[in-house]
Amino acid sequence: MTSASPPSAPVARKEPRRIEQLGRTRIDEYGWMKDDNWQAVLRDPSILRADIAEHLRAENAYTAAILAPTEALQATIAAEMKARIREDDTYPALPHGPWRYYMRYATGAQHPIHARHPEGRPQDEEILLDVSAAAQGHDYYAVATATHSPDHRLFAYAEDTQGSEVYRVLIRDIATSTAVGAPVESCSGNFAFSADARFLFWTWRDAHGRPTRIFRRDIAQGGDTLVYEETDPGFFIGVEASRSGRWVVISASNQDTSESWLIPGDRPETMPICVEPRRAGLLYTLSHWGDRFAILTNADGAVDFKLMVAPDTTPDRANWRDLVPHQPGRYITDCVAFSGHLVRRERRDANTALIIRRRDGQEHVLSSDEDAYVLSLSGSYEYDTRELRYVYQSPTTPRQWYAYDMDDRSRHLLKTQDVPSGHDPMRYRCWRLTATAPDGAEVPVTVLGRHDTPVDGSAPLLLYGYGSYGHAIEPSFSTGVFSLVDRGWFYAIAHVRGGSEKGWNWFLGGRGRNKANSFTDFIACAEHLVATGFGAPGRIVTDGRSAGGMVMGAIANMRPDLFAGIVAVVPFVDELNTMSDISLPLTPPEWPEWGNPLEDADAYDLIASYAAYEQVGPRPYPSILAIGGLSDPRVTYWEPAKWIARIREHTTSPRPVMLRINMEAGHGGASGRFDALKEAALIQAFAIWAVETADRP
Repeated sequence: MTSASPPSAPVARKEPRRIEQLGRTRIDEYGWMKDDNWQAVLRDPSILRADIAEHLRAENAYTAAILAPTEALQATIAAEMKARIREDDTYPALPHGPWRYYMRYATGAQHPIHARHPEGRPQDEEILLDVSAAAQGHDYYAVATATHSPDHRLFAYAEDTQGSEVYRVLIRDIATSTAVGAPVESCSGNFAFSADARFLFWTWRDAHGRPTRIFRRDIAQGGDTLVYEETDPGFFIGVEASRSGRWVVISASNQDTSESWLIPGDRPETMPICVEPRRAGLLYTLSHWGDRFAILTNADGAVDFKLMVAPDTTPDRANWRDLVPHQPGRYITDCVAFSGHLVRRERRDANTALIIRRRDGQEHVLSSDEDAYVLSLSGSYEYDTRELRYVYQSPTTPRQWYAYDMDDRSRHLLKTQDVPSGHDPMRYRCWRLTATAPDGAEVPVTVLGRHDTPVDGSAPLLLYGYGSYGHAIEPSFSTGVFSLVDRGWFYAIAHVRGGSEKGWNWFLGGRGRNKANSFTDFIACAEHLVATGFGAPGRIVTDGRSAGGMVMGAIANMRPDLFAGIVAVVPFVDELNTMSDISLPLTPPEWPEWGNPLEDADAYDLIASYAAYEQVGPRPYPSILAIGGLSDPRVTYWEPAKWIARIREHTTSPRPVMLRINMEAGHGGASGRFDALKEAALIQAFAIWAVETADRP
């Protein structure tokens, strides 16, 4: 799969811009790629400046030309992936009063149908929203929140037609299938009905793409009333209704600090009251439980969080009392309240468990004895119920949906994920390994492979990593990876610091001043996989997305010799410039994560020391495929574009570095379930190509 005469790579023009900041100077030759009118471009990509559009199209053409020999392989892999997806799939219906609500796919449809049927009468289906029909005429179409009102009369959904995550909310009368009022414009996609279904609370995005206001819309009369305004650009806000229906909860938070405000469910026109004012370092979330709130918090030094309770009439900090004490290494990730039970999700050593607690204090645990697995809650509309819905899966085991009686502890299998082309878990094996980081930290690694794949260094390896925001990359089941695994590859996840796989301290150990641990952990995982026979230098391809792209940028600079190829999808690789640009949506909220290089010289120096774009230099870079989205509000298109241009200028290797910008999508890539397979197939074909051509001139 090589080209006899490879095409010439685009050469981006250089316009050196001198940036003075905190007594430091840097030169950005490719800053011109950022359209000065970028906010408008997010909402209308067609107005992108002509010279930038021309350059991005040239990059796309170059990437297509270099990877043209893989086109047949891409088509084959995409077909394999599609064959593993049931085209007419239906998810288990969730009961809510006299109805059951669910999603299903029509055969061949890119998007789901939201529907319901009366309890006990599945033949009497009512379609609430056919997303594929709504998507007609749009190059990109995605639905965020989609839900019915508590009285089952209305259905509302948030649509995005650009990939910019600026949503329009539409409300429909279910009985008449007609629109109710004008659409809600410039929404973040987050909204909630009041308990009486008279009002819709929704979150507004400003011109910079930041959620800054909560409004209350009178659904029948129209008109929006400002309920809450966030003046600190470093905080995200959102709104939700408690599962009990007794409260509307407004939340404001960043990675370190949070604050909640309450509106009584029976008095939705009341202005919100603060539960506990924000205090730096205090995080808390609320779950209403009978006459009290269960509070998941890190108060009193509970790094891995604990559960506290307080009366719902006086929920301020002075009245919080311990319910489930803090236990180091046992990270409580979630808490869901039912009338008679409180369910929490815990994570230890990259695996999860569900703990069911009765109101009398008795507890029992749901877990597994597999080396690597995931237990997760699968949603519920009902508060006064004994039934818990959860999902079990592992790298070898397809998803299994269960209905579980929290009192008698019986469970009923509702559905097993169907793999139409066939899947035998016994053909595969999952390993949980431990790599040792340079500072001695033990880093979990999950590996998936076939039983007959030799563990002797001969098999190629795809290694995935993330490591930011406390987000854990869990060992879930993915039909996509089997196209590589069935070709004799190993697939591995490096659970590096910056995630929360081993608790909140695991996150703290890979953020801010400790950020470099994410990079050295990843390299340690790669080296351990080599040492144990799961890979070999020059036969490893890495994959990281969004903030995981930061890891990809760093390892490209630190150990280019170790890898045959690097995939970086919507990669955060221009860290110093982005964290110095307060006009961008995520910059102020992300200062707690990385530091503020506008005001803190130490933070500037730290970010500059690892920022992928700043650290590019004369090195033998491996083959690189960077993928971005033109309307991406999180990692802007110019980050990968600048990064690739600078690497191409400096690399001492003949290996091509490539950029592909999706001109019709944003951070999440293509919106249709089958369209998304094309990008996944491209990545896997690139990985195979990178390994096969790594040793060729």
